[in-house]
Amino acid sequence: MPAKSLTIATWNINSVRLRIGLVQRLLRQEQPDVLCLQETKTPDEFFPHQAFEELGYRHRAIIGMKGYNGVAIVSKVPFHSHTSHNRCGKEDCRHIVAHLDRGDGDPIELHNLYVPAGGDIPDREMNGKFGHKLDFMHEIGQWFTGDKPKPRSRKGKRKIIVGDLNIAPLEHDVWSHKQLLKVVSHTPEEVALFDRLMQSQGWIDVPRQFVPAGEKLYSWWSYRNQDWRKSDRGRRLDHILVSPALKPAIRSFRILKDVRDWPVGSDHVPVLAEFAA
Repeated sequence: MPAKSLTIATWNINSVRLRIGLVQRLLRQEQPDVLCLQETKTPDEFFPHQAFEELGYRHRAIIGMKGYNGVAIVSKVPFHSHTSHNRCGKEDCRHIVAHLDRGDGDPIELHNLYVPAGGDIPDREMNGKFGHKLDFMHEIGQWFTGDKPKPRSRKGKRKIIVGDLNIAPLEHDVWSHKQLLKVVSHTPEEVALFDRLMQSQGWIDVPRQFVPAGEKLYSWWSYRNQDWRKSDRGRRLDHILVSPALKPAIRSFRILKDVRDWPVGSDHVPVLAEFAA
């Protein structure tokens, strides 16, 4: 009997209602088991449930608000519970968690995160949005450091973090390390907090298991670039991280770069990973 597989996709959709046709196109084309969306930008009562129901994504966890932020997990895989978490004293719909039931008594804890973008000025005193981003990352790192339940086995607990973390942590996660050191998303302060998060539970960077750190890798290209493909000034802002317990289960990953050319598309593209889990 072949081993079970689990495919998870993450995509900052930049309005799920505006781009629901693109989401359906992705689901028909790739058929992931689970899709995590960020920047859904809709209150829960207006979330387009029927569009997902028709494609077999009958399990959904959502938290949204009008015009801003919002995260959602839509899944073919049942989950027995889901929770949302507020950060930095704000109810801004950036973190949702579902426990995927794989039928083996050991659910997979899936975190869908949308980290604040942080504005344009990398200075806490001059830019409150940047301060909020730093505080958010600090709080998340602390939260995971303190989140150490007794492992169910010697391998530990199976966890996945996906989402638009709005930080490109490595030198080759941006088109120019030197030119972006003072640009929000690649500053030393942000990278240090990303590293702290990675160390909180020994998270594994799934794409970088396949693409060496010395090679360029992006998931976002600005709307400001008229010919984004020619200039290729990208950043890797969208991430899939797994706990050490899931490292042996990693099978593959893909960044769907061509989706950036879909009509009225997002400036982010989907990132997918497959696990033997």
